[in-house]
Amino acid sequence: MLRAALDDAVSTPAPSPSRKRPRLYNDRFIPNREGLDLQAGYSLLHAEGSPASGAKPKKRTPNGELHFQRNEEANQTYHTLLRSELFANEIPQNVPQHLATRGSMNYQKSEPRATTPPPTAPAGGNMTPRTPSKNLFTYMSPKTRTPQNRNALRTDARAEIYSLSPIRFDSQRMLLSPRKQTRDVAKQPYKVLDAPELKDDFYLNLVDWGSSGVLGVGLGSCVYMWNATSGKVDQLCSLENDTVTSVNWIQRGSQIAIGTHKGYVQIWDANKERMLRTMDGHTQRVGALAWNSHVLTSGSRDRTIYHRDVRISASFTHTLKGHKQEVCGLKWNSEDNQLASGGNDNKLIVWDGMNEQPLYKFTDHKAAVKAIAWSPHQHGLLASGGGTQDRSIKFWNTLTGSLISEVDTGSQVCNLAWSKNSNEIVSTHGYSENQIVVWKYPSMQQVASLTGHTYRVLYLAMSPDGQVIVTGAGDETLRFWNCFQKNKNDGLGSIALDAFAQIR
Repeated sequence: MLRAALDDAVSTPAPSPSRKRPRLYNDRFIPNREGLDLQAGYSLLHAEGSPASGAKPKKRTPNGELHFQRNEEANQTYHTLLRSELFANEIPQNVPQHLATRGSMNYQKSEPRATTPPPTAPAGGNMTPRTPSKNLFTYMSPKTRTPQNRNALRTDARAEIYSLSPIRFDSQRMLLSPRKQTRDVAKQPYKVLDAPELKDDFYLNLVDWGSSGVLGVGLGSCVYMWNATSGKVDQLCSLENDTVTSVNWIQRGSQIAIGTHKGYVQIWDANKERMLRTMDGHTQRVGALAWNSHVLTSGSRDRTIYHRDVRISASFTHTLKGHKQEVCGLKWNSEDNQLASGGNDNKLIVWDGMNEQPLYKFTDHKAAVKAIAWSPHQHGLLASGGGTQDRSIKFWNTLTGSLISEVDTGSQVCNLAWSKNSNEIVSTHGYSENQIVVWKYPSMQQVASLTGHTYRVLYLAMSPDGQVIVTGAGDETLRFWNCFQKNKNDGLGSIALDAFAQIR
């Protein structure tokens, strides 16, 4: 009696009937394609907003990063291969861009998405529209099918029954056919020069490469010239009680302009190693210089820009006032007779000729604009780069005053320079990567990403033949990189550089 009562007390109530559908397990899982619209199902499988797509947050893709581009190309190739193996020609293929040059492949172009259910569903198939699920197929036990034409003679040597590869013949051709080759750029500098006292100052411009193949570098209170052909180093000048804040060669000739911390602008004849004249006007340091034929333009921390006609005795002829902080970037476009100036006030201003009123004022950047470059391949195409809080490269049409495009580089943009021989642009960066990046324009895909400097890459200059760039940084080194190909129409040979040399 007592035991029966205890049994009744500890007995558990019977479980309530489950509402879940019983699962059917089979020894093999074969895709069941009956009554399915494969094209619609595949397209909706990972479509945005589809029930099959999870609510996972999107990861921020590193725009333009070289390793990311290569991973994406590999993923697209695998996606194309897998789709071809699963569905053959049942679903049209979208060929990835890097595979589009394969002339041997007969890919189908993408077609409009089919309706669901398919108009020609098999008899007995489910004609009710289905909501996409996380699985493309439903599975069932295999059915015994009688092969047709079992006695047919296969004489095609490319038939799958004779293949030793696990993938179809068309997929083999896709993987073995030539891919679109990318240009190889040496990842290491082929020459490194020591540059003692090369300042780590974002607002200065202390390195420039002249048309005669001589590199001018401002180190402390001195300017040194390094001959790229002979490797010889000469001291051009040494300032008394002053320091060099900018250097810039005239487009053609041996004249070099030097800006100083006290606000003076000097012009020197590099061949004769003598000063031609000194011009005043600025009250603070001159961090930016730019030549346009016989006109030398200077920008200063005093927020003013002066045009100086070196043929006359006056120190300056025109005064431009558009910036509210230090002017740190100046570049002339000689073909269109336009001047671009950038300042620490985050403004990019375009001036028309000698006009003292701005043609355009661009305020899209969120940090100082030092990096400025005019395209030699397209009229009115201007590139500009922003500082640490901006990190973007923007492209402008100065004929219409409109923004064309922009790209987030992820780090401070210190310098920009267009290739003379191809439609590419190189940028140097500071916080936090300290890298040099070669971009393909207008796709802005990375051609190469070069590292080696341990400080911000604040200085950039290009050789006269357009093949070599030199970069300088606060680590007090100058590094030479073979970045661009030789212009086929240019008869000049490449610059011969001494492998063991130093500035000063």
